[in-house]
Amino acid sequence: MVEIPPRTRPRLFLIDGYAFIYRAFFAMISRPLTTSKGENTSAAFGFTRFLMKVRDEFEPDYLGVVLDAGTSARSERYPEYKATREKMPDELRASLPRIRELLEAFRVPVLELPDTEADDVIGTLARKATEQGLEAVIVSGDKDFYQLIQDGIALLNPGRGGGSFVEEEWVDERNASERLGVPPVRVTDYLALIGDSSDNVPGAKGIGPKTAVQLLDAWGDVDAVLQHIAEIKQKRAREALEAAESDVRLSKELVTIRTDLPIELDLESLELSDPDREKLRQIFVELEFHSLARELGEPAARAPDSSVAFQTVDSAEAVAALVEQVRAAGHCAITIEPTDTTPLKGEIAGIGIAAGDATAAYLPFAHRRPGVLDLDGVQMRNLPPLSDPALRPLVDLLEDASVPKTGHNLKGDTLQLGSVGVQLGGLHFDTQIASYLIDPGRRDHALDSLAMQYLGHRTPSREDVTGKGRDETPYAECEIDRARDYAAAHAHATLRLSRIQAEDLERYALDRLFRDIEMPLIDVLAAMERRGVRIDGSFFKTMGAKLARDLDLIQQEIWKVAGEEFNINSTPQLRTILFDKLDLPVVRRTKTGPSTDASVLEELAQLGHELPKLILEYRQIDKLKGTYVDALPLQVNSKTGRIHTSFSQTVAATGRLSSNNPNLQNIPIRTQQGAEIRKGFIPADGCLFVSADYSQIELRILAHFSGDPAFVEAFQNRLDIHRQTAAIMFGVPVADVTAEMRAAAKTVNFATIYGIGPFALSHQLGTSVAEAKTFIENYFARFPGVRRYLDEQIEHARTHGYVETLSGRRRYIPEIQARNYNMRQFGERAATNAPVQGSAADIIKIAMIRIHQALADTGAHMLLQVHDELVFEAPEDRADEIRSTVRDLMEGAFALDVPLEVETGVGKNWFECK
Repeated sequence: MVEIPPRTRPRLFLIDGYAFIYRAFFAMISRPLTTSKGENTSAAFGFTRFLMKVRDEFEPDYLGVVLDAGTSARSERYPEYKATREKMPDELRASLPRIRELLEAFRVPVLELPDTEADDVIGTLARKATEQGLEAVIVSGDKDFYQLIQDGIALLNPGRGGGSFVEEEWVDERNASERLGVPPVRVTDYLALIGDSSDNVPGAKGIGPKTAVQLLDAWGDVDAVLQHIAEIKQKRAREALEAAESDVRLSKELVTIRTDLPIELDLESLELSDPDREKLRQIFVELEFHSLARELGEPAARAPDSSVAFQTVDSAEAVAALVEQVRAAGHCAITIEPTDTTPLKGEIAGIGIAAGDATAAYLPFAHRRPGVLDLDGVQMRNLPPLSDPALRPLVDLLEDASVPKTGHNLKGDTLQLGSVGVQLGGLHFDTQIASYLIDPGRRDHALDSLAMQYLGHRTPSREDVTGKGRDETPYAECEIDRARDYAAAHAHATLRLSRIQAEDLERYALDRLFRDIEMPLIDVLAAMERRGVRIDGSFFKTMGAKLARDLDLIQQEIWKVAGEEFNINSTPQLRTILFDKLDLPVVRRTKTGPSTDASVLEELAQLGHELPKLILEYRQIDKLKGTYVDALPLQVNSKTGRIHTSFSQTVAATGRLSSNNPNLQNIPIRTQQGAEIRKGFIPADGCLFVSADYSQIELRILAHFSGDPAFVEAFQNRLDIHRQTAAIMFGVPVADVTAEMRAAAKTVNFATIYGIGPFALSHQLGTSVAEAKTFIENYFARFPGVRRYLDEQIEHARTHGYVETLSGRRRYIPEIQARNYNMRQFGERAATNAPVQGSAADIIKIAMIRIHQALADTGAHMLLQVHDELVFEAPEDRADEIRSTVRDLMEGAFALDVPLEVETGVGKNWFECK
């Protein structure tokens, strides 16, 4: 945070509103922030963040936002004034009413005067503030405001970072001359000489900042400079001023900020006050600013329209009574709260249970500070463990599949209960998954955000109980009453939320996808995570040592080629070697200097330079070693001796599963060294690995969707689609297609799915853009049905705002309406790709559910899902049987117009399966 001088009098902060609205909007122009309904919220979000920072960190006594209103007198005086500015983008203009709503909710007044620029309003109010004994702080990055700096008027310049206050600066009389090189009293003279391209102020062409400072140092002000033109020694400056004398005088008039407007300084209305939190919360929910909504303060402990009292159930008798209430209701919502949020590591600290609108309870099991009085003055206590016979009614209820269970992340609840021997039954409704299906592009599916949106209040989050950062308290050390108010509210809100979401799922025709695929998948993923996968520690140790030696050898070679030793991982040092010492061409620049990323190094390597190629090889090996070979053994669970990744159903907007802690879906297989890592994954003793991988499933789905006769026929006749495409691309008989031709055709086939254009394709193929364009044109000429289908998907997205998979999964694509070309192109690519990739995700999920059921009691286990591939552990004597069963179930998972094909393998490690 910027260092601010001590406050000697009340401070009035005047924010140059449009400057920051524009800044917030264009800061996200390449990846705009939008709601699920397509409303662009970049400006509203950035400006809100900025406003909150000013309020919280700079603590103004008075605060106002100043906006331009209409055409100013400057435009009448000089019609070309600001004439070169681009028209305000429609998306930004549409945001202005929202920003005014936000300011009203923040209780921050908007200050504007008809037909007057904000600069003049700010100048006048700043002067009046000093006259009334206040200090005025102008919040703007506009250099024009430097002319106003004096005793009692300062400038808060946020630098290039806009609302994030990167490189912020407090400017007052002490340092006002540093930026422009002239004191505040000479700023208008300085600007009159150099002009201002952003406002189309002419100045004197040929007079730059350095010359302007020299002239003012020599003569004082503009009038004096113009009176002494003949005495100016620099010919260029003298001639520039002779040609532009009238422009300079006009420019000074244009850049001078007025301080005498007929506007009053109403301090009472500007006094900082608490925002209207409920109104703000409502706007944040509408704009899907979920993180901001959570920052508004303490949450409501329970739904405002409910009279439910949260109970603490801490005796076997009370547990039995609660179980009867739940059974009478016929359903319940639960939340399992572990002592440690890392899966399979913590014990159960407590359980929240809700049934109907009148029952919400918390069952404490492992709190280390239970001695807190409840509402009746009775000491709270922990229950015995779930294994205790006295709690058998509760265990029976949790395992009873006939009692539907609702939860928010039921997979986590299932894993947690499974770790103590309780098999959660009756998984009925997961509000987190429902939220994901209803709005897959939503950034936050947390219950507190959903409750705010759907229920009109915010439930506490776990952090509200434990705190966070340095103030975090382990959950088990929190008082039971605080945990109760959190977990019981969590369960109760989940139950109420599920009723609303069920209607939405039906309204959007997502109920079958939810019921038949996503909910049954919970048990499948929980079983996979619980089983985990075994690795060979000695293999990773040996491989790590080998990679270390390889890195050392490559490092020595890099230093030899560079002619000196340097830190290869230091970007500045690498820049010096590549671009200063070796004088290699700069391909692309970043804010800090020439780029040295992989694409740049690849381009330099293609030009025949040895060093970029060596650095790429070094980085590749270094990443393999650090990310996988060294890291994976550290992820082995000490209790199970296996690695337990976590699969998420609610991350990828396309419907694909994601893997994390550790991510086992990104283990590289395209290079020999990367593929070698799979040798370190081994089955349990007496077992073999079985791998099953869908062959070209996305292209098969594309054939099904498009119905293109040639495309469909190729798959129906089990022809090699890449070889067929190569024959078309290169104009040769199928029999004459080489391996290189087939590889290029494979790239083109998948480029079709991902909407890759000629430029990107040429880079991938190593051809000219013209050749790549010809390949694409020939492809669509041969498969016109594919082109028609892709165009139809783009049009559907434009008309309806979304596209769908085979199972009705929706992907909303607001970017397709963007004015920005790059964003619109991204939207078009997503419109063509999402139905294909999402359908592939749906199909493998269906297969996983069926296989999970078929493997019961076989001794085989599904371990991993890596996009289109499944990995199993099977007893040696049943491996071929399991392999056949898996292949049949995967190939029969969904009926397409073309056959699904699965490639299978068996091996003593994962690598051998391929």
